Amino acid sequence: MATEPIHDCTERWHRHIRGELDGGLDTLLHEDCVFLSPIVYTPQRGREITKLYLRAAGSTLGDADPSSASASPSTESAFRYTKEIRQGHHAMLEFETEIEGKYANGVDIISCDDDGMIVEFKVMMRPLQAINAVHARMKAMLEQLSDG
Repeated sequence: MATEPIHDCTERWHRHIRGELDGGLDTLLHEDCVFLSPIVYTPQRGREITKLYLRAAGSTLGDADPSSASASPSTESAFRYTKEIRQGHHAMLEFETEIEGKYANGVDIISCDDDGMIVEFKVMMRPLQAINAVHARMKAMLEQLSDG
């Protein structure tokens, strides 16, 4: 029985988060992928801009940048996935974390193609106080990543 593409895709995503995926985001993201953020109102199109946003999010939400060769997931990180729904070409991964003392809850909604490459990555979060904290931290992180 063939496995649905999203199963392989999300397994590789989890390996990436743990810093265990050779090739990192380049092996996960389709070159024409779209990133949808709770912070930015327009879709971000393309692998490079999606990598930039995912790196910033990893540093903001997870206290580590798993795409960096020297980074390892922080044992102090509050970020964790709590639930997963996977079927066909789509997955919903619910997460929890703490940002500046504020509880944050959200979902990563991932869509992949037949080859298991991510074609769309959407992040939704709550509550508003956490989103505001993420917005401030993401803005600073994106400026830092864009300059460096």
